[in-house]
Amino acid sequence: MEITAALVNQLRQKTGAGMMDCKKALTEANGDIEKAIEILRKKGAAVAAKRAEKTANEGLVLTKILNDGKTGIIVEINCETDFVAKSADFEKFAGDVLETVVASKPSNVKELFDGNSELKNKYTEILGKIGEKIEVSRFSIDEIKNGLLVDYVHPGSKLGVLVAFENTNGVEDKFGIPGKDIAMQVAAMKPICTYREEVPKEIIDKEMEIYKELARKEGKPENILEKIASGRLNKFYQENCLVEQMFIKDNSKSVGDLIKEFNSSNSSQIKIKMFRRYHLGDEKK
Repeated sequence: MEITAALVNQLRQKTGAGMMDCKKALTEANGDIEKAIEILRKKGAAVAAKRAEKTANEGLVLTKILNDGKTGIIVEINCETDFVAKSADFEKFAGDVLETVVASKPSNVKELFDGNSELKNKYTEILGKIGEKIEVSRFSIDEIKNGLLVDYVHPGSKLGVLVAFENTNGVEDKFGIPGKDIAMQVAAMKPICTYREEVPKEIIDKEMEIYKELARKEGKPENILEKIASGRLNKFYQENCLVEQMFIKDNSKSVGDLIKEFNSSNSSQIKIKMFRRYHLGDEKK
């Protein structure tokens, strides 16, 4: 059967694959469109196997707020190169992943694909078309009853944040700007936790040992090393705990002060419950 330009174009419209790939698939399928589509999908599976050991540290981070701020979703979809991350095909696939998470609320990445054959087919097709390793590395679905979830995605979509605030009922409209500012704070200042009580003991022990050794090398007496180290640990808390960090828009106050001022002005009791910060290249958790 003759493989005409019209037939090639028809397959391209259906799959989005390149012209030469479509022509080869149609030739192999003897002009059968459906068989050619299957061949292209198999090519995508072959690409996945071939690229399995490659590193995919580029990509996009996307967020979505639902149910009047009661539900927040954040996803990270990775590829190998920034060029692909900026392509329309990859952006569309990333959007499809986000919408599938919104619709089906899977508990993990395996369930995300196992429960949705349409997304699985789109994944295979984009692998065949782009020829890079692509993976959905992580996502989170957070819900809060008496509170508000706020998102922020930094321009370029390589960094995204979700912050959950408790006790916002009745003042959600007023808290929109402060909430967004605090989400931007998380993006810019990379806190390790919200409150000092949440810092893992192993981190505190490690920091104390470092501070003691520094003081020891400075010639300080052994009997005051603990006190010196504790003072320096307070500085560590101020730099790494969200509520103690200096507010990026006004370094005369901390993030905790910002919330206290809002609560005082609005007779509210808002507090930060938790945050999530997804940055491309960070360790996947």
